[in-house]
Amino acid sequence: MDERILRALCEPRRFLLLELMAERVYCVKALARKSNLSESAVSQHLKVLREAGLVYGVKKGYYTHYGLDKVALAVVVDALVRLRDAERRPCDRPYYGCSESEHVKCNAYVPPEKRGE
Repeated sequence: MDERILRALCEPRRFLLLELMAERVYCVKALARKSNLSESAVSQHLKVLREAGLVYGVKKGYYTHYGLDKVALAVVVDALVRLRDAERRPCDRPYYGCSESEHVKCNAYVPPEKRGE
């Protein structure tokens, strides 16, 4: 996954803007009002989100309206689902620099979701 996407998603205010744009498109002024951020802060966050490919802008007269690119977001979601669903496999080569006891513990580890916790 592109590093720009991860950096864009890790900022809570940018995530809030994405949540707002998931429902409809907004101009900078409306996003600022809804998010309690200044227009310049919203513009800076939108720049990061645009560069990450998560939002798009549509020029309407003097204003640009921004919306969430749901196709781009689907790619991110798919990558996270693959990460979540990856099967944990034990080491197939001994030790990788671990002590023998660490190697035995690692291969015997059962994740909490498999233990019923």
